[in-house]
Amino acid sequence: MMISAQTDKMQRSEFDHTITQIREKLIGVAKRFTKASGLGVDAEDIVQEALAELWRLCESGYQIRNAEALAVKITKTVCVRYYRKRRVETISIEGLDYKDSGKASERVDIEDILRLRKRLFEQLSETQRLYLEMRNELGLSLDEISAKTGHPKASVKATISQARKTMSELLKKI
Repeated sequence: MMISAQTDKMQRSEFDHTITQIREKLIGVAKRFTKASGLGVDAEDIVQEALAELWRLCESGYQIRNAEALAVKITKTVCVRYYRKRRVETISIEGLDYKDSGKASERVDIEDILRLRKRLFEQLSETQRLYLEMRNELGLSLDEISAKTGHPKASVKATISQARKTMSELLKKI
């Protein structure tokens, strides 16, 4: 269908008739895009904007050979425009000093691991935390931990084992 909106009202009514025929298709295109991209934009808003652009083209004298194809193309373009405008949440690493310590991404990964470790440690009992720190941070053997705490070696071993199991289960949930 060819549309030309030169000056007479017949062209406007032809435009309106064409739009009523293809509007649902345009809404379907916009809904599929917003669903797939996770945009929080109403499909109706996208279609309204696309139709306004189509009308501006008609008013400017642009010869439209296939109104439906052009409307779909404009709708997709508007969808992409919304997608590109979306705000992406980022965490600023500005001001952090990374000189002589490798890449910034490595440093951020290390900090993430430390935050995760702290979060997991908070879920453990005081005794479990103490035994794990003695074992992992200080490098003490089970016998040395047993001697320092006054608890049997088997008890120390079981407590460390249970702490590691708890952390592993929590990690799977995260």
